[in-house]
Amino acid sequence: MRIALLNGSPKVKNSASGTLLEDLKGYLEQKAEVVNFGFHSAAITEETIGELAKTDAWVFAFPLYVDGIPGHLLSCLVQLEQAQIQNPEMRIYGIVNCGFYEGIQAEFALKILQNWSIKAGFFWGGGLGVGGGGGLSMMPKVEGGKGPKAPIEKALEILSDNILKKEAQDDQYVSVAFPRFLYRLGAQIGWRQMIKANGGKTKDLEKRLVK
Repeated sequence: MRIALLNGSPKVKNSASGTLLEDLKGYLEQKAEVVNFGFHSAAITEETIGELAKTDAWVFAFPLYVDGIPGHLLSCLVQLEQAQIQNPEMRIYGIVNCGFYEGIQAEFALKILQNWSIKAGFFWGGGLGVGGGGGLSMMPKVEGGKGPKAPIEKALEILSDNILKKEAQDDQYVSVAFPRFLYRLGAQIGWRQMIKANGGKTKDLEKRLVK
């Protein structure tokens, strides 16, 4: 079995989407051939489309953008649909991460990907909505099913099993094993550090656009 992991984050490095795909790859690569593709811009090459046509399953991973799919990735989906790859057995899976604490926030984005899969003539295999995505790339992986990423790793293990079996699953929603108030506190500290690093002031975070 040949499985394509499609990183749909606009970030080329250190993205939550990349972290999730690497964790998933650890479960898949022992039993299947895994190939990686970066969908970081609004265009994909004919060569990439040709390589994707030679795989048995696509796993999209991307960040939530206003309850939906990032615009550049939507453009890539349009290109893939127009390519008219004739493979009704192609399995499509999705992993959506969001900065919100609750993974259920990714529900509509997964539905959009599901609708696209059906329209493009592919088999929808289900997906995973992951909350707490803002800190995933900084969280260490702890062996033994423990640590803040434990629920996510368990969900990825289940997803990998279904991918390898070519089976579908209901969309699942998980979050980090970390208190919600501490996650919010960490996010607030991070925003302050980022705005200062970019030459702004903490009070600028409260600014709003006035019509």
